[in-house]
Amino acid sequence: MTNSVLCAVDISNGELDTNVLNKAAALADQDNAQLDVVTVLPDFGESWVSGFFQPDFHDKAMEEAHSKLVEMCVAAVGKERNEKIRHVVATGTAYQEILKTAEGAGSDLIVIGAHKPDLKDYLLGPNAARVVRHSTVSVYVVR
Repeated sequence: MTNSVLCAVDISNGELDTNVLNKAAALADQDNAQLDVVTVLPDFGESWVSGFFQPDFHDKAMEEAHSKLVEMCVAAVGKERNEKIRHVVATGTAYQEILKTAEGAGSDLIVIGAHKPDLKDYLLGPNAARVVRHSTVSVYVVR
């Protein structure tokens, strides 16, 4: 039995992750599980890079990402279902933040999309593959 499902989406993908959200919601609804949806913003990488941005840039980016995440969820699953979703915006490396969020939320299942891979994905490994490889819980990959 699944108690908590974490759905990882990329808000920059637009409608590409709608089917990922729908599948995650359906899986959560089967067991009346909590549905959490996470998106990850990249960090600056080097601390000196942050000097090129306004001091409140990160806070504004987090607010905008949260708004877009909520909009994406409403569009995918409807307003009523969205009210029961916990929306999480993290900053860092996507696969690491997804795994950290899953652990913190006590997720039993991670649902993530895997879009058509290109050559760089074979050389570096896409986020979905890294989540699958490093996760301690089941991962459902939506194509």
